[in-house]
Amino acid sequence: MMAPEPGLHATAAQADERGAALALLPIATTLAFYALPASLQAQPFLQFAPQLIAYLALGLWASRNRNIVSRLGLEKEKIGNGLCWGLMTGLLLGGLNTFVILSVYPHLGYDISFLTATPHAQLPLLVMVPWFICGIALFVELNFRGFMLGRLATLESQLWRSDLASRLSPLAIFTSALIFAFDPFMVNTFQHLHWIALWDGLIWGIIWLTTKNLYVTIVAHAVEVLVMYGAIRATLMP
Repeated sequence: MMAPEPGLHATAAQADERGAALALLPIATTLAFYALPASLQAQPFLQFAPQLIAYLALGLWASRNRNIVSRLGLEKEKIGNGLCWGLMTGLLLGGLNTFVILSVYPHLGYDISFLTATPHAQLPLLVMVPWFICGIALFVELNFRGFMLGRLATLESQLWRSDLASRLSPLAIFTSALIFAFDPFMVNTFQHLHWIALWDGLIWGIIWLTTKNLYVTIVAHAVEVLVMYGAIRATLMP
């Protein structure tokens, strides 16, 4: 099995990138959402506003740059490696997070029965598996890792004199993971369980920056959710 391809950071391609600051728009929208009164935060349209703004920003950014496929990490030659590493990562995270949700959270006194009333639980099984779950993984990773994290890393590469700090992009990783975990729809739907997304976001962010292969995080995301969805559905909705 091939090892993940090393990422390239603070390169000429990054320097030539235009509109990277557009990634700040969904961040600002998320922060603005939490400044709203609770009555407005309950509105579904406003919960989706940060994601809608993110896809609009992605479109604007794509229209201003070339080599979008490679900037996002979606070159065809990366598919095979992405499938292998994504499958392994997804199985590991899926098993770990399933244990946390079904064993650790209840042991700490948290109620998880609300999961049976989420939109995901209400959809027919054959709609969720695999179509809806895979579709969510594709668009979420395109948004949070390929676009937001990638553009934040481009902006951050201009801040550091240290090559190591520039390669690691710690601010970009943490910011994108935090915005992912506190996405308004995520918080409203999964309540206290949304903190698990912070852990996932950090891991997927490190993987994307290390490999520059978005297929890894897409597959890992899809497989992880398939494992958790199947286990939780079998446990709570027999």
